Amino acid sequence: MELRVLKYFLTVAQEENITRAAEVLLTSQSNLSRQLGELEDSLGKKLFIRGSRKITLTEEGMYLRKRAKEIIELTERTEAELMSFNDSPSGIVHIGAAETRLMHTLSKSMMALQKNFPHVTFDIFSGSTLEVNEMVDKGLLDFAIMVAPIDLTKYDYIQLPKKERTGLLMRKDSPLAEKKLIKPTDIKKEPLLVSRQQLDGDVLTGWLGHDVNTLNIVSTFNLITTPSMMVEAGMGSAFTLENLVRTEGDSPLCFRPLSPKVEVTFYLYWKKYQMFSKVAEVFLDQVKQDMFVPEN
Repeated sequence: MELRVLKYFLTVAQEENITRAAEVLLTSQSNLSRQLGELEDSLGKKLFIRGSRKITLTEEGMYLRKRAKEIIELTERTEAELMSFNDSPSGIVHIGAAETRLMHTLSKSMMALQKNFPHVTFDIFSGSTLEVNEMVDKGLLDFAIMVAPIDLTKYDYIQLPKKERTGLLMRKDSPLAEKKLIKPTDIKKEPLLVSRQQLDGDVLTGWLGHDVNTLNIVSTFNLITTPSMMVEAGMGSAFTLENLVRTEGDSPLCFRPLSPKVEVTFYLYWKKYQMFSKVAEVFLDQVKQDMFVPEN
């Protein structure tokens, strides 16, 4: 599969129309149709369902679209990194990150790096542990910052020095808001929103003293931004980390820590035996310098 043909394929998949795709690609419809036909013949798979007005992808086509994006991104990144190999560090550092206040500290490292190397930029991807790890494994992310528990056996990593407190996000007019701390007995009947990572990692079972799935879970989620709106609407209370959602001032929301205290640890990790680009290498050095300052 040629990269040029994969780009043709992705453009058609995006435009869902041969005519529009040919205009975007500055080529003829006949040439584009021929290239796509040859791609299907070479793979022995039908990639498109050709309707009278719209082209849609088959199941095989959807799979190829995902892989084609990854192939092109890796190729372009490799070319860019090789072009700048002997130059001052420049390019993009790709980071997968959980929602955490540690990003404030990390941002200081980013800014310090950009001060010394103005041509360094960052691409941040927020997703579940499963999504982030898949991208790290494929080389699409240089680093990941995620919350424990994580299976780190196939990664190199450093444990970040700051822990964060877990609690319950709720409306200020909720009866639970009258409590300073939330105990397991307080939420037996409470409608709850729980992150999939908390469920998959069995994070709350130790605190509860029983299976988290026995709770009244009305929704699961990935990132807290949208669930916070659901909490605001009165759908329930959400387990989350402290200070991720604004609760001060005129916000209708508040945060109450769990008791006994539940704190989480974060790790910065990367693929084992990773051959870093120059820009990724200097970023890791900067983070180590900023987050692990020797005591006097």
